[in-house]
Amino acid sequence: MKKWTRWQDWVAIVVGLYAVLATMWTTHAGASVTLMIIFGGLLVIAGLVNLAMPGMQAMEWAQAVVAALLFISPWIGSYTGASGAAWTSWIAGAIGVIVTAAAIKPSTAEHHHRTVPLH
Repeated sequence: MKKWTRWQDWVAIVVGLYAVLATMWTTHAGASVTLMIIFGGLLVIAGLVNLAMPGMQAMEWAQAVVAALLFISPWIGSYTGASGAAWTSWIAGAIGVIVTAAAIKPSTAEHHHRTVPLH
């Protein structure tokens, strides 16, 4: 797998960045700003690491966990009533989980290919 070429990680970066920036124009309640910035920022970081070092299985799973946490953050942070922030978290988190799930199988295959000794 070549560095900086996986579309799934670019999508994760974009949705993470959107979640962070959306705190400037969405209605907030509870811990929405904090959680959107934390989980959105972590999604951006995970996407960048996955682009720079493709085939790292642990980082793929970490990205999936962060995206799932972004999805459930409206319930964690008590902001389901703030529709702008809640919908942003739900949609960005769902997209993050979906694209990361699409990237896990190729990443696993790449990792397996690099770690299995040739006979």
